[in-house]
Amino acid sequence: MDTTIPAGTRRSIRRILAPVMIVAGLALLAGCAAEPAPAKPTPAATKTPAPTPQPEPVTPDPQANADLAAAVAANDGAAVTSAIERGADLELRGEGGRTPLVAATKANAIAAATALIEAGADVNAKDDIQDSAYLYAGAEGFDEILKLTLANGADLTSTNRFGGTALIPAGEHGHVEVTRMLLAAGIDPDHINDLGWTALQEAVLLGTDGPDHQETVRLLLAGGADPNLRDGQGNTPLANAQARGMWALADLIQAAGGV
Repeated sequence: MDTTIPAGTRRSIRRILAPVMIVAGLALLAGCAAEPAPAKPTPAATKTPAPTPQPEPVTPDPQANADLAAAVAANDGAAVTSAIERGADLELRGEGGRTPLVAATKANAIAAATALIEAGADVNAKDDIQDSAYLYAGAEGFDEILKLTLANGADLTSTNRFGGTALIPAGEHGHVEVTRMLLAAGIDPDHINDLGWTALQEAVLLGTDGPDHQETVRLLLAGGADPNLRDGQGNTPLANAQARGMWALADLIQAAGGV
């Protein structure tokens, strides 16, 4: 049987179906337009760190500074610490421009000086005559305090009112242990003060010919001191030693190459 649809019939079918197809297409488009867009992912909320608790401010005790001065005078380390904890000023200037640490050092108050240095007192702070805890301990042979200052920021280039480092008065006084500590710390053995003297020259010109000065001179020479560095008048250490009759020192200097 012939199943071919006549051309006229096909045209009639198309005319009937065309509106139906248009309506269906429009409905499909409307459905696509109505479909909601996919939701954007919500970024994770940023956590704000909790604020760091701040310590309560210390209200200075008006009596603390006076108590600190009294504790230094009594060489009472525990009382020094107590006054500092109550707000005493570590760098408060007193008589002669001294800080509590300079005052403690000038009294060789080891317990008080130790407490102050451990609390952060400035070992290089100078008073009105240019003495600091470091410089004064070196000049006077206060070994324990000097050791503390060297371990807590002592400035080896710091100078006293005569333009000298701590090593020069140590040479003058024959402070053997001070000389040893300062040289080990790396101090310049040939620094020249305002008088034109090194530590070696000062040991010869202002020292004695005794055992402490002999050992001090040995240490200076072994530590790199120039045996021929002349003073302001052009004299060598050997010439000065001979002129003063310091024969033991002269022998040491000569053995080290002094002329």
